[in-house]
Amino acid sequence: MQRDTLSRRTVLAVAAGCTLTSTGVASVVGDTADTDGRTVTRTSFPIREGTDEETTVSVTTADAEGPTAVVVGGIHGNEVAGYTAAGQIADWTIDAGTLVVIPEANAVAIERGTRTDEEGTNLNRQFPEGETPQTELARAIWDVVREHDPDVLIDLHESTDIYAGDPTDGVGQAIFHSKSESAEPAAADAAEHVTRNYVDDPDLAFQPGPFSSPDTEPNGLLVHKAARDLNANTFLAETLSADVELETRVQWHRAIVERLFESLTEAQLSADDGDETSDTEPPVARIETVPTDAAETTLEPGQTVTLDASQSRDPDGELVRYEWKVGDDGTFDRTGETIEVTVSENGDHPVVLRVVDAEGATDTDRLTLSTGC
Repeated sequence: MQRDTLSRRTVLAVAAGCTLTSTGVASVVGDTADTDGRTVTRTSFPIREGTDEETTVSVTTADAEGPTAVVVGGIHGNEVAGYTAAGQIADWTIDAGTLVVIPEANAVAIERGTRTDEEGTNLNRQFPEGETPQTELARAIWDVVREHDPDVLIDLHESTDIYAGDPTDGVGQAIFHSKSESAEPAAADAAEHVTRNYVDDPDLAFQPGPFSSPDTEPNGLLVHKAARDLNANTFLAETLSADVELETRVQWHRAIVERLFESLTEAQLSADDGDETSDTEPPVARIETVPTDAAETTLEPGQTVTLDASQSRDPDGELVRYEWKVGDDGTFDRTGETIEVTVSENGDHPVVLRVVDAEGATDTDRLTLSTGC
């Protein structure tokens, strides 16, 4: 997909003692770090300080101007992967612009491990469009968002059921998006990219979905307000929380955020969390066959084909794993730089190669072996 780059906005200045006037809290300036030639300043400040709802906002500002992105996690306290991933994203390094992260937006609900706070308030219904948010915590969060006026806002969530076209039912494995020429293709691209590179089970494929209209439930969502009041490109990412390991769900969230940022901004994020030894370029997967025309011709039933991944590469290091998925069973259950496949039945036999580098980055290549009478 051709990158649909946002116009640049003025980057929020960060200096000692600067004040976010609309939030009424002072920014606490942290370290300025130089990672692989990229200079960033990391700051943080509390909102709802001194209350049970107190939580921290992290701000990373690069020395080059660029777009502003906001990532929010933990609006619902029982959606662990969202706030875990957001906490990791707060440590990412950017090349340009500003990255604002509220990892644990709803501290009370997170402490309780529940969707709502102790009074049963659903924080993600407290942001009516064109109006003042309805609770003190929602107002504090909105002040941060409004002050930074983001080009992109991504809210990370989880669901116990898979999205099937109706957001009032399950919404897992979906990337919901605002209505704009940039947001819709970016969500579709991210869903396809993350599914292709990180999802083994085809039943767990990610899919894009549009936001509900202002007069349709659910409403009062943070992403709706940011899209319609601030004209930001906004996304709500949902992973399936049931029967999926936390580590996998966190990986999905991180991959979604990174892909959306690559599609929508010039501020390239490095998901290396400041590790100077990390790769800066992803690996490249490539399948070659013996015979060389095996993917372009009709094979005989019982014919054996050698699949060769030796031309795959990692521009910045070395590949540590070659994983193969043969057929429609949805699992990468074979490994090795080369494997042999015997096509014993008539029909199409899809093959996917996934390569993994030392940093855990992946790429895939695929082909289909066809047999006939």
